[in-house]
Parts: sequence; C-alpha cells; structure tokens
Amino acid sequence: MRSGASAGFGRRFAALLYDAVVLLAPLIFFTWAAVFLAGGKALLPDEVGYWAYLYHAGLAAIVAAYFILNWVHSGQTVGMRAWRLHAVDAHGRPLTLRAASLRFVCALLAWAPAALGVLWLYVDAERLALQDRLSNTRVVYLPRE
Repeated sequence: MRSGASAGFGRRFAALLYDAVVLLAPLIFFTWAAVFLAGGKALLPDEVGYWAYLYHAGLAAIVAAYFILNWVHSGQTVGMRAWRLHAVDAHGRPLTLRAASLRFVCALLAWAPAALGVLWLYVDAERLALQDRLSNTRVVYLPRE
C-alpha cells in the first residue's frame, strides 16, 4: 500500500517529458519498420491506403502499452521513478489492468486540451487531476525516506 501527497503539475509534467524521451526509441523503430515494409513510401492514406491508419493505431498501441503495463507492473513509468511518483488506486493499492486502462484514456482527455484537466488539481479540494477523479486513481509523491 502506497500513500503520499498528491503529485503537483510540475512533477507530473516532468515525468511525462522523461517518458516521451523513453518512448522515442520504440516509436522510431516502429516507424522505420513500417516505412521499410511500405517500400519507402510515405505513411499517408494517399500513398499506402488503409495501412496508414494501421500504422497510427500501432503508434497509439505502443504508447498505451508503455503506460498501462508499467502502471500495472510497478505503479511507475521511468519518468515517474525519476520524480518519485507512484500511481495507485483510491485506497493506495496497485492498479489493476482495468484501472490502468481507464486512467490512460482519462489522461488523454485531461492532457489534450492544453493540460486543463491536469491543472484541475489546483482547484480540486483533494488536489486530484481530472484523470485521477474520473478513473478513481491517484498519483502520489513519495518523499525520500
């Protein structure tokens, strides 16, 4: 069981930047493989037809798998480890696959409109971001022991 103070926007954003750097490698490799299989053509519907949509779905699947599997396995992504953040359910327990998946979808909604859903934590009484509220999960800051 993990407990701590709700993580602020700065730490969440910094962790997301770290995770973006970590995700670059598999996304670049996937793109390289897709371009190779497409015979060097641009991965656009005009060039490769519906394969372009499959390519975009693959990119989304890589990003989703990275976050969801890390949250289920350890409660932390690489960026979250660096900033001592931990994703837990409302009771401080590890996330289930369902909870992590719901959290991922809600996080997309929260970050998409200029991070307004994440900035919501500054007006929330419990300092919870929109994705925390909607998925009944939390990101807590774990101070050094």
